[in-house]
Amino acid sequence: MAEELGLDSKRAARAGLLHDIGKALDHDMEGTHVEIGVEILKKFKENPLVINAVEAHHEDVEPKTLEAVLIQAADGISASRPGARRETLEAYIKRLEKLEEIADSFEGVDKSFAIQAGREVRIIVKPDKVTEAEMTIMARNIAKRVEDEMEYPGQIKVNLIRESRAIEYAK
Repeated sequence: MAEELGLDSKRAARAGLLHDIGKALDHDMEGTHVEIGVEILKKFKENPLVINAVEAHHEDVEPKTLEAVLIQAADGISASRPGARRETLEAYIKRLEKLEEIADSFEGVDKSFAIQAGREVRIIVKPDKVTEAEMTIMARNIAKRVEDEMEYPGQIKVNLIRESRAIEYAK
């Protein structure tokens, strides 16, 4: 795809090859596979644009090149396939449902959505029930329950949203 778009196909291929290099060590080291991968690539003085593609492939940082955007898209497409993580469709769906079940069990949750192939749970809270100050504690508590009650590959982002609105009608 990079070649078709006239981009640096060697850099894109290298970034594609290395984007999950941290997964080989994430069970032995502290940090996410992205953080570990970036650390390894910096240690071996990899091209900074390849490092950015690795760092950006889970949207942890902004991609600096179109090659990085391609790696991000390809990883998202690949990870979204049921069974991409060597699990059955049934297990995949149960994992997504469990994420939403945990989030929905908290007081003040309006809606929850497991997204990003189960790598994120987006939670909309009721602004009249959950204050801005309580959101951080609630996110931490939900993340702790996910850690305690579930098995999953990588990490799961717990993203709380509190929406405020002001409505007025012109007559």
